[in-house]
Amino acid sequence: MKINPYKFLRYNKHKMMTLRAYWYSAVFRIQILTVKMDKLHKRWGEEGRESSEKETDEVYRIAYRVAKEVNRICTKTSWESKCLVRALTAQKLLKKEGIHSTLYLGCAHDGEKMIAHAWLRCGEVYVTGGDGSGYAMVDKFYA
Repeated sequence: MKINPYKFLRYNKHKMMTLRAYWYSAVFRIQILTVKMDKLHKRWGEEGRESSEKETDEVYRIAYRVAKEVNRICTKTSWESKCLVRALTAQKLLKKEGIHSTLYLGCAHDGEKMIAHAWLRCGEVYVTGGDGSGYAMVDKFYA
């Protein structure tokens, strides 16, 4: 789907967030493809720690806006922007706003095949990837 630049500039109230989401999704996709995972996960935050379960209404409003922009942009990228790219992108956007979140990594079995998944939580809101139900949590990162 081709994006009309005029409509993007005229009707998008959150231009900078949209541009950042696009940029970060590209950066994280490149990192996932080129950097070894043991070095990469050190950039995701403090391992084994979780963010607060309660946040203010303003934080939830920003988290919903981030979720909307990340999911909207990641469906239109020419590169693969699956759960980990989306979660990292949303985590970075929330961090730019000074909001803490928790990135979860999990896995599940589908027959003989193992499936990995990533999701992001901010307060009580799951920003990307759903709530992780059906997946065994393997690791978590506080940022």
